[in-house]
Amino acid sequence: MLEGLNSAAAGMAAQQQRLDSVANDLANANTTGYKHGRVGFRDLIYEQAGRPAAAGVQTGHGAAAVDGGKSFGQGALQRTDRSLDVAIQGEGFLRVRLPDGRQALTRDGSLKVDAAGKLVTSSGGVIQPAITLPATANGANVSIGPDGTVLAGGQNVGKIELVSVRSPQGLQPVGDNAFLVTDASGAARQAPAATTLTQGALEASNVDMASAMVAMIESQRAFELVSKAIHTADQMWEIANGVKR
Repeated sequence: MLEGLNSAAAGMAAQQQRLDSVANDLANANTTGYKHGRVGFRDLIYEQAGRPAAAGVQTGHGAAAVDGGKSFGQGALQRTDRSLDVAIQGEGFLRVRLPDGRQALTRDGSLKVDAAGKLVTSSGGVIQPAITLPATANGANVSIGPDGTVLAGGQNVGKIELVSVRSPQGLQPVGDNAFLVTDASGAARQAPAATTLTQGALEASNVDMASAMVAMIESQRAFELVSKAIHTADQMWEIANGVKR
């Protein structure tokens, strides 16, 4: 019976982790460039059952959640007609320097100009290599080409570089739509030629609201079922203690 309690508790913890992931997805359904998380499950270790059990009979220890990383599928493009908004079409990321100095990647193309005239993301990450717009630049005279070339008043002021990694699933999310390169993801390299920027548009979140709600209901029902298993095991312990007395 104690094994049953442990298995049920493991199942509740796994479903709670999935619920947390789905809740995070729903909270970011309107976040530009957000990529939804993927959570799977795995069996915990099996072992030989107690003495009364026949040889070869094994009992498990429940399930555990497995972080499947982010799904980097393309989100829908939304027109904004704002000159500093750019949407990445295809595989790739923008390179940014985070406020704490770390180099990161992002697909959030909602850009703005900081006090120093540099192009930065909505969360303050500075586009790398840094691009400084002249004081005379305004939204009407800034043009960003499909290859990332930035023109201000017809003057070339820099280029937004697009990069990719060998395995995006290996990237480490650090919040604010930013990811750090890891050994698992591989080093950042030039994005494929087919990857382009679209000015005046933003990439929407790739969260499917219907799928997320279904996943939430599934996890809630599974959590409820496992909690009933704990209640049943508790009743069995109560009966066993009463027999002993």
